[in-house]
Amino acid sequence: MTTSRIGDPARTAPPQWRDRKRHLWLFGLVPPTAVLLATGLVWLFNQLGWHHAAPVWWWIGPLLVYVLLPILDRFFGPDGQNPPDEVMEQLENDRYYRWCVYAYIPFQLLSLVFACYLWSAADLSWLGVDGGLSLVSKIGLAFSIGTMGGVGINTAHELGHKKDELERWLSKITLAQTFYGHFYIEHNRGHHVRVATPEDPASSRFGESFWTFLPRSVWGSLRSSWSLEKTRLQRMGKRPWTIHNDVLNAWLMSVVLWGALAAIFGPGVLPFLVLQAVYGFSLLETVNYLEHYGLLRQRTAAGRYERCTPEHSWNSDHIVTNIFLYHLQRHSDHHANPTRRYQTLRSMDGAPNLPSGYASMITVAYFPPVWRRVMDKRVLAHYGGDITRVNIQPRKRDRVFAKYGVA
Repeated sequence: MTTSRIGDPARTAPPQWRDRKRHLWLFGLVPPTAVLLATGLVWLFNQLGWHHAAPVWWWIGPLLVYVLLPILDRFFGPDGQNPPDEVMEQLENDRYYRWCVYAYIPFQLLSLVFACYLWSAADLSWLGVDGGLSLVSKIGLAFSIGTMGGVGINTAHELGHKKDELERWLSKITLAQTFYGHFYIEHNRGHHVRVATPEDPASSRFGESFWTFLPRSVWGSLRSSWSLEKTRLQRMGKRPWTIHNDVLNAWLMSVVLWGALAAIFGPGVLPFLVLQAVYGFSLLETVNYLEHYGLLRQRTAAGRYERCTPEHSWNSDHIVTNIFLYHLQRHSDHHANPTRRYQTLRSMDGAPNLPSGYASMITVAYFPPVWRRVMDKRVLAHYGGDITRVNIQPRKRDRVFAKYGVA
């Protein structure tokens, strides 16, 4: 028998790593349940006699994105925790994290159906509302459901990168609300190949405002997804106009969903569906605008673009928005390891960082002069002051070069 001697250093096992965000991921269900919560708050405010304040809650989605999340990001700050190598496999295979994502979808569909009822109902007296919703309340409802749809595109993004066939179909189902099913094709096979190059419609350029980027990314991504699927099918000896075209079958899901809702609640819900979809995918495109602004992969001696590295994505480690977006802000690791599940994504050395979380930067992106004042100097600093290494808006190239003293 061996005994410890007095004065021997204590022999203790190293502390086991714990994901302190494990249960916080359930807050990812706030966006798909926000309209249900808003309905309860409208009822409560009307019961209390606060009739003028009650309709504000129909705007709960924009309030969440533009007000609450930026405040919480500011208060709680960066995360600072990365999973160590020894827990990566266990963490990756923990199915709890998958179910946190899967749970988004039924709540999303439930809220969408319920919102169609609220939009179309002529008598909402049970809510304390006189008649149906006012026009302002309807617009707020559409934007709130659009917020759910925009975050839902991110949920679809998490699922669509996986190899499991079920998860890929769940990705398409999640995209049906916003009629953005082609994202499933373009993002995986287009954006991840061409990211941070002038050829990528979803990589914003130095000097390009969000309002210029938005139509370029929307239409460019649409054309790219169709071209990618057409090429794939041609290699199989098939024409593009087939149910096997993943762009068409994803859009068909939207047609079926919207058609069913119009059949149940009447064609009057179609303006609502269009409005929420446009707002939803515009949120996605705003995030696209943030993620690679001005960043450029350089050409190698062989004439090809260098491999995508951590320096080609803007990141943020602000914990609150990361919880709501499944670590999307750890974007460099995502591009380095596209199939890696959200719970194992890490903040990476060498990655440029935004001054705040995505939620705060979305509002900044809407105002081009403010955006340029905040971000242009950061892009230039990232490249050591060498403006020639930056992805510049082509029609502004001469002006930008002149401004920074390049002949």
